[in-house]
Amino acid sequence: MTFQELILQGIPSELPAKKPLDPNVSHAPKRKDILSLEEKKLAVRNALRYIPKAWHAELAQEFLAELQDYGRIYMYRFRPDYEMYARPISEYPAKTPQAAAIMLMIQNNLDPAVAQHPHELITYGGNGAVFQNWAQYLLTMQYLAEMDEEQTLHMYSGHPMGLFPSSKDAPRVVVTNGMMIPNYSKPDDWERYNALGVTQYGQMTAGSYMYIGPQGIVHGTTITVMNAFRKKLGTAVNPRGKVFLTAGLGGMSGAQPKAGNIAGCVTVCAEVNPKAAYKRHAQGWVDELVDDLDRLVSRVRQAQNNAEVVSIAYLGNVVDVWEKFDVDNINVELGSDQTSLHNPWAGGYYPAGLSFEEANDMMAKDPENFKSKVQESLRRHATAINRHAAKGMYFFDYGNAFLLEASRAGAAVMAENGIDFKYPSYVQDILGPMCFDFGFGPFRWVCTSGNAADLEKTDQIALEVMKKISSNAPKEIQQQLQDNIRWIEEAGKNKLVVGSQARILYADAEGRIKIAEAFNQAVSAGEISAPIVLGRDHHDVSGTDSPFRETSNIYDGSKFTADMAIHNVIGDSFRGATWVSIHNGGGVGWGEVINGGFGMLLDGTSEADRKLKSMLFYDVNNGISRRAWARNEEALFAIKREMERTPGLKVTLPELVDEKFLLQ
Repeated sequence: MTFQELILQGIPSELPAKKPLDPNVSHAPKRKDILSLEEKKLAVRNALRYIPKAWHAELAQEFLAELQDYGRIYMYRFRPDYEMYARPISEYPAKTPQAAAIMLMIQNNLDPAVAQHPHELITYGGNGAVFQNWAQYLLTMQYLAEMDEEQTLHMYSGHPMGLFPSSKDAPRVVVTNGMMIPNYSKPDDWERYNALGVTQYGQMTAGSYMYIGPQGIVHGTTITVMNAFRKKLGTAVNPRGKVFLTAGLGGMSGAQPKAGNIAGCVTVCAEVNPKAAYKRHAQGWVDELVDDLDRLVSRVRQAQNNAEVVSIAYLGNVVDVWEKFDVDNINVELGSDQTSLHNPWAGGYYPAGLSFEEANDMMAKDPENFKSKVQESLRRHATAINRHAAKGMYFFDYGNAFLLEASRAGAAVMAENGIDFKYPSYVQDILGPMCFDFGFGPFRWVCTSGNAADLEKTDQIALEVMKKISSNAPKEIQQQLQDNIRWIEEAGKNKLVVGSQARILYADAEGRIKIAEAFNQAVSAGEISAPIVLGRDHHDVSGTDSPFRETSNIYDGSKFTADMAIHNVIGDSFRGATWVSIHNGGGVGWGEVINGGFGMLLDGTSEADRKLKSMLFYDVNNGISRRAWARNEEALFAIKREMERTPGLKVTLPELVDEKFLLQ
């Protein structure tokens, strides 16, 4: 059968042969054995709902074996034999270009070059899933192929509930992931209900089909690292030869060494999973691999003395690096961490003192002891960081729940008031006031032709638009514009593409709308050979309510509310988004954040032009308005400026209170 025929088939008419586990692919760790016997029966019964009854006798035992061996039912047998990657949009069997674009984005998320654990349908973050099992993938692709312009596919945590009549202006797909009743969002709730096959963790852009490989986070990390060095060194000092020490090369955290190279420093990034480290090295995201601590110390001294720009991956535990650098007096200017601590007990963080294999074994067989080891390691980790900070290092929490989990482990990471952490979140110090409050956030696009020449053309268009905006922009946002102009000028030579021909930059509503308009015109004129998919990371101005990351610089007491993210996805859905998504979890963990995203197809039509103006404007200004109501100075500037130039926008502004009227 051809690729198109296989997509249209959905669940195959003949039972596929059983597939052995591929040892050449990085696999998800075995999940906790958390279900009772009756719940295991329910999990198998739930899985068999997708399968023709004639196969139940054989597959019931196979699915139970998967549940026992891996902690989940992935239905490996149904993983398609065709190659998984983002094909040109014209190769997808679909009745609408919108559906074909979504199929392209799904396959990009599952591309082995992009995905962290592709055979378990996990894109990044250790548990950020596109689907729970391969039957869901097959059915979803079939539905998308059948969909017309007046239908909407509704996705319940990876499960395709079905096609429903709607309208041309409605989203083609509505996605939810992990939307739990509030009292059922503890970590073990995810383990239980995911094992039952009724919910999943969509991360931020995995379950919303908008992950574009590490490039997506490279940009945000580059902006963060550049500005962290500015805070630490001042704007006149070059970061060459200065050390940025961090951890994590799996999934999106592979972005850190590339960002360090772009920022121009020495990056040391520890990674316990050799496959992840070798993968990032082979892809060019990290320059060198070192597996010996003494050799690492020698190499870093050399880089410091020669004022090098280089990224070094250490194959081992970062706690050992922090402690070794302290004892050997290696000066570290910047420190952070990007392990997946939103998922500390199931592979997101590996404790010092255990090998990668030993940790994976203990995680599954002795979870309580593993949890104890993780917390012991976190205390050591934090203690070593504190020693470096006492020598003058600037440490920032990179929103991965490091400080949150360290505090829960009893580590010395709390401020004197006993409420706040002693180290700031990068959003509190950098991205919040400098970017999000002004409306600058991660604007993404994907060239559905798969043609590198189209991506180069879009880079040129975006650069021209940003330079024109910069010529008349107020001083308050010139730094943001100049950083992004520099970024896009160098994007090609930095070889950021993994998987789809995609790009990211930070822009405000004006920039996003004008760039999108120019793209749509170029598609219409044939200057770009196929439609463009627009999107963003949920890590943005409006899309995410996350008290320990995206909204950590909200100080009016509302950072634990989630109204903004819910309004964002609802508002985008009726203003023209091609698909929308809303998730529980992502970045900082299950139960700790609500985040929403969108995708939009620019096909060169006047309808696309109308939709992009309406939707992109709201998508940004919703969040600026909320941040202004919280009395954030930069957001107040941004929303007042927007109201002056946009008829029809009228936002409630706060009256600022003189401190003398408050209780003393």
